[in-house]
Formats: sequence, C-alpha cells, structure tokens
Amino acid sequence: MAFRYPVSRPSLDGRELEYVTGTINDCWISSQSPVIRRFETAFADYNGVAHGVACSSGTAALTLALRALGVGPGDEVIVPEFTMVASAWAVTYTGATPVFVDCADDLTIDVTRIEEKITPRTKAVMPVHVYGRRCDMDAIMDIAFQYNLRVVEDSAEAHGVRPVGDIACFSLFANKIITAGEGGICVTDDPRLAGQLAHLRAMAFTKDHSFLHKKLAYNFRMTGMQGAVALAQVERLDEILAARRAVEKRYDERLAGIPGITVMPPRDVLWMYDLRAERREELRAFLADASIETRLFFKPMSRQPNYLHPDWPLLNASRFAEDGLYLPTYTGLTEADQDYVTGRIREFYGVR
Repeated sequence: MAFRYPVSRPSLDGRELEYVTGTINDCWISSQSPVIRRFETAFADYNGVAHGVACSSGTAALTLALRALGVGPGDEVIVPEFTMVASAWAVTYTGATPVFVDCADDLTIDVTRIEEKITPRTKAVMPVHVYGRRCDMDAIMDIAFQYNLRVVEDSAEAHGVRPVGDIACFSLFANKIITAGEGGICVTDDPRLAGQLAHLRAMAFTKDHSFLHKKLAYNFRMTGMQGAVALAQVERLDEILAARRAVEKRYDERLAGIPGITVMPPRDVLWMYDLRAERREELRAFLADASIETRLFFKPMSRQPNYLHPDWPLLNASRFAEDGLYLPTYTGLTEADQDYVTGRIREFYGVR
C-alpha cells in the first residue's frame, strides 16, 4: 500500500545528483572513489573527531567496531533491551554474547541497571541513542572507566549527537536522518582503531595486496555512488536537523492534551516521532485508511527468537512495545501535512 504520508521519506534536495553524476562521469564508482574519503573527512569533522571509516551498513559499522576493539568468542557486551535487533546481531556476529539491560522511561538504556549485568567476561557496552535520544553518556563513560570497558555508541538513529565513546556507529539507510540509500560509517579519535576498521571492512588485505589474508575480515565497503550521496547529505545536515526540530515541535504542540495519547520525552535530534497510544491497533487502522503510515516500537531483545528469555513480559521494554508507535517523520513534512495527521488522531479520540 502506498501511503500519502509515509513514515519516512529522504530529503535529496542538495548536490546528490551532481555528485553521483560526477562519480559516474569519472568512472569512480567503486570503494576506491575519492568521494568516499571526502565524505569520511566531512562527517568526522562534523562530529569533532579525527577519523571516519565508511562501510556498507549501520549493522556492518557495529560489527566492525566490535571486531576492531577485540570483541570475540567468550566475551560479553552490554546491549539495551529496547533497540533494533541489529545491535544485538552485531555482537553475535563476532562470536560474543549480548547481555541485555532494560530501558528507562525515555526508552534509552537504564544506566542504573548496567552494573548488575557486568561480569568478568564483559568487554564492552553498547548504548543506543533510541529515536534520537542521547543516552546518559556521562554515567556510561564513568561505568566504563570503573570496569575497564570499551564503549561502542549505536548512533544509527542519532546523526547530530556528538560521540564520546571509543567508536560511534551511524546508519545511512534510506529512512535515517541522512542517507546514502544504504551504508554506514564509524567515527573515532583513535588512529589505530581507524586503521583496524578500514582493514577489516576491506577483506584484511596485506599492504602489498598479495592475497594473503591473515585474519577473518569482511567485504563491508561502500560504493562511490553511495559516498557521493552521503557527502551531499552531510553538507546539509544542520539544515536537515533544524527542519526535523520544527517537525517535533509542531507534533508536540498539536498532540498535547489528547486523552489516550502519551507524548514521549524530547529528543536530542529527531529521527522518528514516537508516542504511546491507547487502542493502538485501532488507531493504526484508522490512520491507514486516511493514508497515514505508522510503525510499531521495537520489540525487546529478550523476546527475539535468537535471544528468547522467559522474563521478557516483565520488562519496561515490553510495556512500551505494547502501545508504542511512531508517526510520519521526515524533513519535507509540512505544517499542513502535520495538521492533517494530528487532525485524524484527534478525530479518532473524539477531540475537536
């Protein structure tokens, strides 16, 4: 079903076409394209860090980050219950074990519960900036310091949240704040880690390119065309974030005081506008009939078949998953569009 108001729509109003056309005209479409280096530098500079390493997806970025930090079989990594499953899968791909911590009321990891999950096998913690809400990184960095843990920030949904961990990982999927269609990028201040990330993403070739591969690595490279789109997006990131802040503000104003709707805490950057709704499935059907797409909240990791735990119904993450959804959220969403969306919600709950 094609919705008039989809959950997400990319904003490609900058130099994307110009840069992609340039890569094609110059025959620089592979992972060796100079435009990828330009994107990596621009994104690292934007985040105030020294190094950017582009790759094929946000999941690939998380996997590379964990491998570069030496995470592997026998290790444990602290992961939030409330996240997209790729966060946990990246840990599993390395052979390590994800250990889950429930969410707080803002959906980010409950920092007061992290220490009880730390064991002698814990190697790293992976905070996830859910829907654009920055985790309590001061507390997380203090815990990491105390227990000698590495920190991998899952920033897939949080372009514009400045990183403080060892490595931060961003997605460039089509529904993210900025996009390359597919793709991802890791950023770090550590030159050794940056070197490992680049080495692992490109099949761990030796310097002489002799086809002797001394470690298990990946083909997680970005194409030149993706890099061209990503570079044009970074150039507009401040503009995109400002437009999305306006979307958040309008939703907050128009949804306030509707019985049956719980407006969620503010976001540091807006990826998706999330809320909680009574009679959620009826509301979703009503909005779908009005050509408005919605999506459900993430399900807890302990409910996922790969990580099933019998206590999952008791989690905060389960409670939120039962009535949470998010609304159309994209840069080009106009005030009139939001009036229509929120008007249908008010109509459903009988509010004039």
